[in-house]
Amino acid sequence: MRRFTRTLVAAALTATVVAGTAGWASGNSQQPVTGAPVGTTAWRADGLPDPERMTPAQTAAYFGSLSLRRQQELAAAHPSVVGNLDGAPLTLRYAANARTAGARFPGRQVLAYDPRGRGQAVLVFGDLAKAAHVAVIVPGSDIDAANLAPLTRKATALREATGGRTAVVAWAGYTTPVGVGVDAATGELAEAGAGRLTRFAEGLAAVGAAEPSLFCHSYGSVVCGLAAHEIAAKDLVVLGSPGMRAENAAALGTTARVWAAKDPTDWIDRVPYVEVAGLGHGADPAAPEFGARRIDAEDARGHDGYFAPGTASLRTFAAIAEGDVR
Repeated sequence: MRRFTRTLVAAALTATVVAGTAGWASGNSQQPVTGAPVGTTAWRADGLPDPERMTPAQTAAYFGSLSLRRQQELAAAHPSVVGNLDGAPLTLRYAANARTAGARFPGRQVLAYDPRGRGQAVLVFGDLAKAAHVAVIVPGSDIDAANLAPLTRKATALREATGGRTAVVAWAGYTTPVGVGVDAATGELAEAGAGRLTRFAEGLAAVGAAEPSLFCHSYGSVVCGLAAHEIAAKDLVVLGSPGMRAENAAALGTTARVWAAKDPTDWIDRVPYVEVAGLGHGADPAAPEFGARRIDAEDARGHDGYFAPGTASLRTFAAIAEGDVR
């Protein structure tokens, strides 16, 4: 009976979304990529500390105990591990990922790269180590290592809107849904993504980066909602959200300021804000009763227009990232 209920709800949610969107197709089921980085078996065989048993703070302490030469030796011998270790020195991770992903992302600062599945990648715009302000953009469906352009455009737009003062992270560090389907209506991928996002944020703290502001788009807001109670962040901004798996802002369990934006032409408003038998993501974060601070998005267009240059939403995002909004 439970399976039958889930199937009915999934069909209703999918039909509602597809009917209200321009040409979106049903999604294919995805398996979340989690666990230790590629190459961990060889790393362990060399007698090195198990990445799955170290917190980012412990990772930072371990690398801090090594000479620069030894750090560089490890990055050369085990680039796919070092490049994905939250808490390892930033410059070392950039160098390691230049070895594994340089051909894919020439000239980019790649903070993480995982080729498994559809591929995951984390790109940094600006000086993450020295910037007084850090913004992390968490994307929704269809973003992966082979389709980063929509995400990097958002990151570039936000950085430019802050006058280049904020370091912006394009965090495609989890397995996103493909299209609109059961994956997008359920929380499995978001739960896996929340764990990875939490560890990433802990890694930022471990290397002394500024406490981030999170900008969570579409299904990415489900990820942020599930991670909110564990992440130290200044601000939690959701845009085009299908829900955060919380009934209100207080239920997120975060000390961050919670903001929400939804423009009047966004098809996400046609998605039922319900959670039944594990399907759907609950209350609308942009509704007054949710308790988030509302961001003007009247001049944004569609589901993907919140970071468009010249929009009120982008100006507000920049002010939030810079700490200019009280």
